[in-house]
Amino acid sequence: MNEKDGNYIYCIIASNEERDFPLKGIGDRGDRVYSICHKDIGAVISDSPVIKYPVSRKNTIAHQLVMEEVMKEYTILPVRFCTIAEDNGGISSKDRIKDKILKERYDELNALLAEMEDKAEFGLKALWTDIDLVFDEILETNKEIRRLKKKLASMKGTEGHNERIRLGGLVKSALENKKKKEANKTLNILKKFSVDNRINDTFSDRMLLNAAFLVDQSQGEMFDSCVNELQDVADGRLKFKYVGPMPALNFVEVVIKW
Repeated sequence: MNEKDGNYIYCIIASNEERDFPLKGIGDRGDRVYSICHKDIGAVISDSPVIKYPVSRKNTIAHQLVMEEVMKEYTILPVRFCTIAEDNGGISSKDRIKDKILKERYDELNALLAEMEDKAEFGLKALWTDIDLVFDEILETNKEIRRLKKKLASMKGTEGHNERIRLGGLVKSALENKKKKEANKTLNILKKFSVDNRINDTFSDRMLLNAAFLVDQSQGEMFDSCVNELQDVADGRLKFKYVGPMPALNFVEVVIKW
């Protein structure tokens, strides 16, 4: 059975100009990427089979790459991954995009575009370079952990089972508190140069902060300088993974229900 064709939607843009972009769409067909408009807003789309694209690295990168290239020229609103319009009841997929999204939701989208004008997302992960050093610092500053650790050192075999469980809980709690305290120091500094921020889950004991910041273009250089200064002050104790500018996926996502 042949797959139906439709249109994959990447983002909404502030533009009254319908044009092609020098990009290839998601999937393996190399479909052209172009915009369709209503008044002064548009949708960036490509032709696509009507399928469920797996959330794979290849597909998510293809989706994001289009947005990253388009945002070099336009204010954008990211559209949720794998949003595809298809022909319905004699109405073409392109007409459905214009009618259902650009026309029906014009006021909403236009307001969001104005809100996101000249803004981009920057991501920052902060990691301790030496987790053993961090545990040493916890041991040095926490009398109860030191006492319990010393007590367990004199026990043999299965002795002290409950104490070991308690020690593990104390260390875990102390590590989380230390993470929160140090993460907040970094966060409070960077907040001054951003419009908004989102805190995401950390993935390991070493990672103390995983955050996204919405930064206005006028504050971009100050935000960059601040991150560089934080890295210098950390003096090798912390490593920062810093990316951007990116589409503001943590702050706005257009969800389309047909």
